[in-house]
Amino acid sequence: MLKIRPQHVPYVPLVSVPFTTSTEETFTIWMKSLILSGKGCTVFDSNGRIVYRVDNYNRKYCNEVYLMDSAGKVLFTIRRKKFRLIKIWEGFGTFSGKVNDEDKNPGFEVRKSCRILRCDSICEVIVGLHRDQPCQHYRIESCPGKSTFQIVDKLGRLITEVKSKQSKSGVSLGEDVLTMVVEPHIDHSLVMGLVVVYSLINGTM
Repeated sequence: MLKIRPQHVPYVPLVSVPFTTSTEETFTIWMKSLILSGKGCTVFDSNGRIVYRVDNYNRKYCNEVYLMDSAGKVLFTIRRKKFRLIKIWEGFGTFSGKVNDEDKNPGFEVRKSCRILRCDSICEVIVGLHRDQPCQHYRIESCPGKSTFQIVDKLGRLITEVKSKQSKSGVSLGEDVLTMVVEPHIDHSLVMGLVVVYSLINGTM
């Protein structure tokens, strides 16, 4: 079976890519890999262009995945930490877009909270673990039985919302097709990394 691996591309600074915009951005997430029989997701911008992808090569619930851009350049290596009772995932930014060329410290950490007496599901997020500056704290919030979830900051302000995509006539396009709306001045690649982790935690990728 033909497999497409993350490409080894010449060094291009990640800051040169417009991951942040001054306006609200809408993306379509197709919870399918472009690889035949593969697991992952493909993300399109509002113009229908592929902007992000994850290919797990027919492995579900794996402990390491790569968030790539449309050309196969690795943006984040996402790994699960080995704890039996707590689900913790870390995202490592890459220096050159190559596999195994990543920051030794994670750029973000996602930890699933245990809330037995409540119906909602919450993941705590810490961003900026590798910098000499205060970390930023976010939450991923959802409710069981619904495909909608949100990313909010520590004050509860909405950062991103993900929900089932509907046609213009209001018909759902299925559980595998989602709409992601990102607020202005938010790093889309970081948000997508958090969405990937949330999907891995919930077994949808």
